[in-house]
Order: sequence, then structure tokens, then C-alpha cells
Amino acid sequence: MTDISLVKELLALLDNSSATTIEIRRGFTTYRVSREPGHPPQYAAVPQAVPVAAAAPAPAAAAVAAPAETPAARLVDVKSPMVGTFYRAPEPGAEPYVKVGSRVSAGQTLCIIEAMKIMNELEAEVSGVVREILVENAQPVEFGHVLFRVESQP
Repeated sequence: MTDISLVKELLALLDNSSATTIEIRRGFTTYRVSREPGHPPQYAAVPQAVPVAAAAPAPAAAAVAAPAETPAARLVDVKSPMVGTFYRAPEPGAEPYVKVGSRVSAGQTLCIIEAMKIMNELEAEVSGVVREILVENAQPVEFGHVLFRVESQP
């Protein structure tokens, strides 16, 4: 469902700036407001996993077609739920839980985050393929730090 007040706010921001496009992401939806010189602003609210067909233009604003779904649209950021130290393996010298290209299932352990001498296993929230590991082993991480990018697959 489109948040009309958010769209109105974005349209006002665009009208009062020299920018040609403003885009924000809320959950699984990206809101994009853009304009061409001499034309009224257009907006689109695009769910990340569902392509949207073009709607008929309205006088003040029009929905624009979303591009076909790309692999980047299916990437899920796996973030650290706490401050701690990131470990890729259960113990020094052991094989890492996952590598780039590893297929994972929801609930599968991806890494360990040590916080206050407690080893906390971080599990995958979605099934898919690990596309990026953004942290080095034994590196400190903050709350919300992106650790992995997993391409979500059914």
C-alpha cells in the first residue's frame, strides 16, 4: 500500500530542490520521485520483489513502470544484531560456516558474533545463495553493520 503522505512529502521536496530524482527505501518498497525539466513530477512505489506495470498518467503525478526484477533486487542484507566480534568459523582453523556462493537455508548458521565472551550464532533469515561477505574474520562489528548479502531464492 502506498503511503500517500510520504509521496506528497517527496513531491514537495523535489519541487523545492534542483534535484531531478529522489529515491528512498522503506522495507521492501522503493519510492522514487523524478521529473524532467518542463514536466510535472512522477512517482513510483515499487515493491522490491514484484515488477509493476505502468499506470495511466494522472494530471499531477503518474506511476512509472519498474524495470524487470534484477538479482540486486533480491539481495537481502544480513545485519549484525549486536556489537561484537565477527567470526566466520566455529573455532580457529575450522572451515567457515559459509563462503561466497554457498547455498543457505533459512535458519542455517552463517557466523558467530562474540559479545561479552558469549558466542552468538547468527542464522540466515532467508534461503538463497551468499553473494557477498562484507566483514573479515575476527573484525569488530557494530549493531546494524551489514555482514552478508544473500540472494533470496524460493
